[in-house]
Amino acid sequence: MQKIAIFPGSFDPITRGHVFIVKRAIPLFDKIIVAIGQNATKQNMFSIEQREKWIEQVFEKDATVEVQTYQGLTVDFCRQVGAKFILRGLRTSADFEFERGIGQVNKMLHPDIDTVFLLTEPSFTPISSSIVRDVYRHGGDISKLVPPEINIPSP
Repeated sequence: MQKIAIFPGSFDPITRGHVFIVKRAIPLFDKIIVAIGQNATKQNMFSIEQREKWIEQVFEKDATVEVQTYQGLTVDFCRQVGAKFILRGLRTSADFEFERGIGQVNKMLHPDIDTVFLLTEPSFTPISSSIVRDVYRHGGDISKLVPPEINIPSP
């Protein structure tokens, strides 16, 4: 049985911190699915097609990483694709408190699915997709915040 992990998020856009977590997790799992959640109530800056394309470009040389989109509960998506693990990155203690609650509820909903937390590189701690979008929206240089494969023209 393959060890499959889901790395869920909106990835609007994917950041260097996200990439760091996936790269660290590659030796731990047989397959990692970067799962772009679709939330109809959330206004994204970049289309789901664009985000999917960027993530595919970032991981094109990593044969065990694939990209999929999904709607609904992450644990239901895990069951759909046969994943037993949800991969989450932690930047701060606030992230841990937030993610712990979600992980515990997921465990209550589907006891056979575990959440695995990995700490990010300290230099990536301040980076979030929200901050990247804000810097971008105001014309700032985001090249140090996102992977080099993401070439976003100025707004």
